[in-house]
Amino acid sequence: MARLFVAIWPPDDVLDRLADIERPNDQGVKWVPQENLHVTLRFLGDADETEVAARLDDTLFPAATAVVGPAFDLLGERSLISPVAGVDELAAVVHRALRGLGTEPDRKRFQGHITVARLARNARPHRSAGRLFDATFAVTEVALVASTLYDTGAIYETVVCWPTH
Repeated sequence: MARLFVAIWPPDDVLDRLADIERPNDQGVKWVPQENLHVTLRFLGDADETEVAARLDDTLFPAATAVVGPAFDLLGERSLISPVAGVDELAAVVHRALRGLGTEPDRKRFQGHITVARLARNARPHRSAGRLFDATFAVTEVALVASTLYDTGAIYETVVCWPTH
């Protein structure tokens, strides 16, 4: 069993633009490394990699255009995000294909986003929230990603990708 999620990796030009945004030194704000920036379509938690891949092998992924922005916002109390629209149907297809798999419960509602920073309990992201950012990109593939947690943060490894149609 591995800790898995299904994601969209933004193209390099979008990642480069996100990395170029000023990252204020706000209290309790830990910025996500550029190589970890992604849109999660479905977080599975612990799941059998082979079973997940087999279900996704039989899935037709619709083409989508991701619309990122217009500004960084808070998601709950622990995440600073950039909203992502345009990928809801793609997330619904993934959700249906993987129903019943993984240790993480299915979420009732999908909210597309890229987590740009994690927030500590005492975080004060006053200068970080509201930063303007917008981008649009064609989603060309969906990835199954394994996540390994370390004291220094998570390492993500793409297991397999499928094209959108």
